[in-house]
Amino acid sequence: MVVLGRIGAASGVRGEVHVQPFADDPLAWSALAHWWLGRDGDPPALWQQRKLITCSVRNDRLTARLDGVSDRDAAEALRGVLVGAPRAALPTPATDEYYWADLVGLQVCNTRNQPLGQVVSLIDTPANAVLRVTDGAGGERLLPFVAAVVLDVDLAAGRVTVDWEADW
Repeated sequence: MVVLGRIGAASGVRGEVHVQPFADDPLAWSALAHWWLGRDGDPPALWQQRKLITCSVRNDRLTARLDGVSDRDAAEALRGVLVGAPRAALPTPATDEYYWADLVGLQVCNTRNQPLGQVVSLIDTPANAVLRVTDGAGGERLLPFVAAVVLDVDLAAGRVTVDWEADW
């Protein structure tokens, strides 16, 4: 399951929800016939498939309506639930674009080939995504996922090359 975002507050009284996207183009999700809903840590078998009724951007916010969510109370009950889709249901990302799920687990090395650690998660900020990298010895680095820092992502090799010194 590839996590695409998290459901936030209810919108209106007819069961619509606001969604915090973990992607640059969340409106592309409207092409999916179904979304899968689950909680953090749930195995894919526990995620529930829901038909997507509507998906739009209003006031710079992604708003969606899902089958079986017909009123505000049902929408509020979904607050905090993750939105995802199986890999096979997702379009292939464009060049130099990645699903966050593909980045988690990659080894991070700098331009001197010094290992910095492994990507354990990403953080969404208003400016850009941030790679959370741990070194296995309790150390953690937060690296901005921007072209000036992330020089190469090689999914096949399981490696991210960054312009970042080991002592930073």
